[in-house]
Amino acid sequence: MTAIAELVDVTKAYFCLDCGVCTGSCPVARVFPDFSPRQIIERSLYDLEEPSDDTIWSCLTCAQCSVRCPAEINFPEFIRRFRDEAHRLGYNGVMAHNGMLQTITAIQTMDIQQNRTFWVEDGQTQETGEVFYFVGCRPYFDVIFRDINAGSIKGSQSVLKILNVCGVAPVVSNDERCCGHDAFWNGNEEKFKQLAQLNLDIIRASGAKKVLFSCPEGYYTFRNLYPNYFGPLDFEPVHILDFLLSKIREGAVRLEESQGVVTYHDPCRLGRLAGIYDAPRQLIQAVPGLELKEMVRSRENGVCCGTTGWMNCSSCSKEIQLQRLSEASATGAGTLVEITDLYDLVADRLKTE
Repeated sequence: MTAIAELVDVTKAYFCLDCGVCTGSCPVARVFPDFSPRQIIERSLYDLEEPSDDTIWSCLTCAQCSVRCPAEINFPEFIRRFRDEAHRLGYNGVMAHNGMLQTITAIQTMDIQQNRTFWVEDGQTQETGEVFYFVGCRPYFDVIFRDINAGSIKGSQSVLKILNVCGVAPVVSNDERCCGHDAFWNGNEEKFKQLAQLNLDIIRASGAKKVLFSCPEGYYTFRNLYPNYFGPLDFEPVHILDFLLSKIREGAVRLEESQGVVTYHDPCRLGRLAGIYDAPRQLIQAVPGLELKEMVRSRENGVCCGTTGWMNCSSCSKEIQLQRLSEASATGAGTLVEITDLYDLVADRLKTE
């Protein structure tokens, strides 16, 4: 049996009904006709799909197709395993930003010293404790994309400010590594496992019983992927949105009024893959005076932002992004809120008295 035939067998792709619902649902296929989940499955069933095919890297793994598939085929997992085989054979797609992000991730698997906490002020954190704040790759993004005002560390500073107001001084570690999300979805399972093991060792040494995440990818990876490879976790993964809402309900966090109309973009990893839809909306509604207007496609039907894993970022990605921005504009909202904006929104309106 060939590697592709084994892949088909493991993922039960032979249940495909050839209905085309996946392709019709796919945001990539809508703007890039050469890409079709149905055709990739069909070619694979006949052992005709090749690991060298560049189209396997165009999939956003957003799960829009799999949640609608009548045969319940997990196409993102299918494409991930296909990429594993492609990576094994030396095919790795087109890396965005000349592979800078992949290189940084690879370096983090090594014995290195980092300055990931340059943004933390004295007294905001502690070295050991029951609550660990897993910051993710934003410290690196802050350095890489600072000149274009993207990837700002402000969101993490806002989270830390909120936690301190709640009376929590979490562990924030200089030794933390990338969660491995991008390596996992880009077919480099070995790199993913190396990063995961390092993170688990670091958290275990901190004594943490609860790990908070502000990054959708980090939360999904820890909660859904780490246990599959390393067994039950020694701690509870908690998304910061759920934590904040509990503190607001307890009265530990009070928010000042803010006037305006906003719309919210559901991240694929937080929404379709992790099932968190209500928490961000409840947090917006917890700010007095704010009005939330939904885009036509939201919640389970929310459209991907157009890129993932720093791969194959192209005119196709830009078209998806422009369509999403047009959809947000059509709501009449003055602000498009994405997940990091929520933390800034709350931090800027905290009542500290």
